[in-house]
Amino acid sequence: QVQLVESGGGLVQAGGSLRLSCAASGRTFRNYAMAWFRQAPGKEREFVAAITLSRSTHCADSVKGRFTISRDNAKNTVYLQMNSLKPEDTAVYYCAADRYDRMLVDWYGYDYWGQGTQVTVSS
Repeated sequence: QVQLVESGGGLVQAGGSLRLSCAASGRTFRNYAMAWFRQAPGKEREFVAAITLSRSTHCADSVKGRFTISRDNAKNTVYLQMNSLKPEDTAVYYCAADRYDRMLVDWYGYDYWGQGTQVTVSS
């Protein structure tokens, strides 16, 4: 069992930056691939970024060059650094854990989810 708790969301102006954190419970964090998803009102949950056990990463085209995913296994934490934020990045951001070592872009393949953190980007 893995419990995930996101933090770091908030209100920021367009062009600004935020860093989201996702703290995981349990000693097995290092065995899970991790990802960030987001969901805007009235829209489906969409893939943002993923990181494998070996720290290979993959980002959605919409955030490539602006967002960076990383992990610190000693702290049981995965991060999402978000730069050059745009109003269209406004959403609830969720972290997710996958017991298989892969970069899955489909949300239904993940085993554990956090409760989400709101990110609002004003124009």
